[in-house]
Amino acid sequence: MPRKELVNSVKRVVVKIGTTSLTENSEISSEKVSRFVRQVCDILKEGYQVVIVSSGAVTAGAGTFGRGREQLSIPQKQALAAVGQTLLINEYQKHFSRHGYTVGQILLTEDDVKHRRRFLNARHTMETLLDMGVVPVVNENDTVVVKEIKFGDNDTLSAHITSLISADLLILLSDVDGFFMDLNDPEPVELISRINDTIIERAGGRGTSHGTGGMATKIRAAELIIRFGEKMVIANASAPDVLKKILKGERVGTMFSGSQKRLSSRKKWVALKKPKGSIFLDDGAVAAIRERKKSLLATGITELTGTFDMGAVIELFDSKGLAVGKGIVNYNSVELEQILGKNSKEIKKILQGTFFDEVINRDDLIMY
Repeated sequence: MPRKELVNSVKRVVVKIGTTSLTENSEISSEKVSRFVRQVCDILKEGYQVVIVSSGAVTAGAGTFGRGREQLSIPQKQALAAVGQTLLINEYQKHFSRHGYTVGQILLTEDDVKHRRRFLNARHTMETLLDMGVVPVVNENDTVVVKEIKFGDNDTLSAHITSLISADLLILLSDVDGFFMDLNDPEPVELISRINDTIIERAGGRGTSHGTGGMATKIRAAELIIRFGEKMVIANASAPDVLKKILKGERVGTMFSGSQKRLSSRKKWVALKKPKGSIFLDDGAVAAIRERKKSLLATGITELTGTFDMGAVIELFDSKGLAVGKGIVNYNSVELEQILGKNSKEIKKILQGTFFDEVINRDDLIMY
């Protein structure tokens, strides 16, 4: 499908901008921020809704004290993120106000999207800001985040935000022109609809010393976006009018667009949750849930791993060990261990109480 058709219905956009596209010599570049803000305002005036996911806080804070990011301990990074966030949001407000817009800062951890109620609260806040004409500026809450609740990079965070607010398009702006299968190629790949092992291998490596992401994190974000049934573009922040050109359907950067239908909000939340365990299925069960769109029954389960409670998200694997989906389980791991491979009559006798016909209901199941 031509680019123009893919972006024709886009109304709500998440734009992630990387550290190197906002800073110069380890400090916030007012010129770079101004240039980026002008582009965002141009598309706002055309009727688009925009949420910004912005990197740069730690680098900005470190630059204030003449420190290199690579020299910092974790507590120092957290402290300097607090300094840098203030500098960054003030810079955004200064430039947006010149165009008549107000910004609102939102700091998140993975916990905020992992728990359903907090996920909904965060979504309601962003929806309200957008309705008010405010531009949300989102970043990971580096001042308090620890490994267990950390997104890890703003590419992943931006994919979560795209899901959170049901945005139509995610644009990742950094210092690369797009995704190249070969460094000798004159132009990046125009369109990718499926992330395969070759793409993942080609994307290996990290970004610059100032950022936490490289092409690998962008491809992981693309995997999520394709799974959601949404669209994403990787492009160079320094390209003239890059946002306008992308939204006009011009060939800029690399677009990622899956062929499946968009997931419901609940299923997107399931897709983003880290699994607490694994269930292995026979070929008949895989065919039933994938091809015939059925719920998962205990009869098709051959094995399970992990310790989990009822309501946990678990990952599904086929007989070859390949991940095929993810869902919310109706049994805890102890109960499920007792009933795997059993039919409803057998389950009733074993559990001798309230039981569910489905291990995972179709409405709580996503397939890869």
